[in-house]
Amino acid sequence: MIIGILKEARTGERRVSATPQTVTRLIDLGYEVVVDPGAGVEASFLDAAYTASGASIDNALAADIVLGVNPPSRPQLERLRPGATLIGMLNPGIDADLVKDLAKRPITALAMDAVPRISRAQSMDVLSSMGSVAGYRAVLEAGHQFGRFFTGQVTAAGKVPPTKVLVVGAGVAGLAAIGTARSLGAIVRATDPRPEVADQVESLGGQYIAIESPEVEISSTGYAKEMGDDYKEREARLYASQCEEVDIIITTALIPGRAAPRLIDAAMVASMRSGSVVVDMAAANGGNVEGTVPGEVVRTDNGVILIGYTDLAGRMPAQASQLYGTNVVNLLKLMTPDGDGQLVLDQTDVVQRSITVVHDGELTWPPPPVHVSATPAAPASGKAADAPVEASEERRPMSPARRAALLGVIGAAFFVVAALSPPALLGHLTVFALAIVVGFYVIGKVHHALHTPLMSVTNAISGIIVVGALLQIGHRGDTAITAVAAVAILLASINVFGGFAVTQRMLGMFQRS
Repeated sequence: MIIGILKEARTGERRVSATPQTVTRLIDLGYEVVVDPGAGVEASFLDAAYTASGASIDNALAADIVLGVNPPSRPQLERLRPGATLIGMLNPGIDADLVKDLAKRPITALAMDAVPRISRAQSMDVLSSMGSVAGYRAVLEAGHQFGRFFTGQVTAAGKVPPTKVLVVGAGVAGLAAIGTARSLGAIVRATDPRPEVADQVESLGGQYIAIESPEVEISSTGYAKEMGDDYKEREARLYASQCEEVDIIITTALIPGRAAPRLIDAAMVASMRSGSVVVDMAAANGGNVEGTVPGEVVRTDNGVILIGYTDLAGRMPAQASQLYGTNVVNLLKLMTPDGDGQLVLDQTDVVQRSITVVHDGELTWPPPPVHVSATPAAPASGKAADAPVEASEERRPMSPARRAALLGVIGAAFFVVAALSPPALLGHLTVFALAIVVGFYVIGKVHHALHTPLMSVTNAISGIIVVGALLQIGHRGDTAITAVAAVAILLASINVFGGFAVTQRMLGMFQRS
């Protein structure tokens, strides 16, 4: 089958659905690739690069499978051949007119932006890929308009305070914005109705600002849900106070299949200092900020700059095209199970069913819901449910009285053994007891997340055993001592070398290949 790479018809779109690198991977799957003339020029991919990768330059609309970033224009749709498969970001949850138009045609239409948020579909998730690029670019656009240092500066001419940035929404785009702003030296704060993202925000150097409300709960889908009136009132008070303090606000809040929620009103914008910047990343879906104009930069009466760009990912076309093209390749790998260049649409597969808008001219949108959960499943009823409860009761912390009694028994037993031991053994028992105490406090005070690397390194302490055993292995006239020393050398050596092997493997995970 032939894959066609469209030249995007949307004004200002600089991305392309395949790059010379991804074209090579498509050919490896058994497909032929045809690229519209000049399709990748705006992303710095020339026609010569495509031909060098094995593609031909011709009319992409005549292909069996047509790849695009955005929906084709009406003239392009008219030129699609019957039975063709169209793949692109079709936005079927919002663009009902396009869905109706596609259903009138004898084609199959697959929406890349409808990939379900499940583990095995992450490599095809264009919303995450484009959100990451857009979040990065949003900070750059804000910095360009803000025109000041992000990081604090101390110079001979005076002190410059660091920029304060508020990121609303800690999804993929929000986290990318947090990481970028923090890397530039800004003080970054973030809000999100999902409390589970707090660790992610803090891992990037940001400060998570929680909105305390009974409605806050761990998300069961990975997406933020629309909140009720109580939460919205608390949220509004928080945003009102933050608007008076911060220099830059980046909003990323979106609800799948619906218009973007309004979070920042005109009064909040009016309370911001002159020269402050707001980047509304949801401008294309109605905007999170009152006064935002999609695709434009607006300056309010009090000097606040509102950025409503709807093409943030497209402003980094080369990188965005590469990521998008890789997502498409991963989808086609799933749909080409034999690697023979034949597309197979399996409607029993949850990923393929979720992205199918039209199948051979038959409307299949919306798809059945995908049951995913980001939280642990509730225990089953009956005896199976009772077992974890009993186990948890057994693992309850020991009471202080019981602990003191146990220590008293152990201490008494130790003194009895010491009293009956010969002087030579007494010294060894003392060292053994001190080693237990020191080891308990050293290891016990370390966070559980660090136990593996800590233990893999401190296993080298077993080297002391090796040294002691080596001194004893040649003990004359006592075969038992020699045998015990040999076993000690063997076991301690396994511990030493095994610990360093584990450490090496762990460090290798963080090294560039």
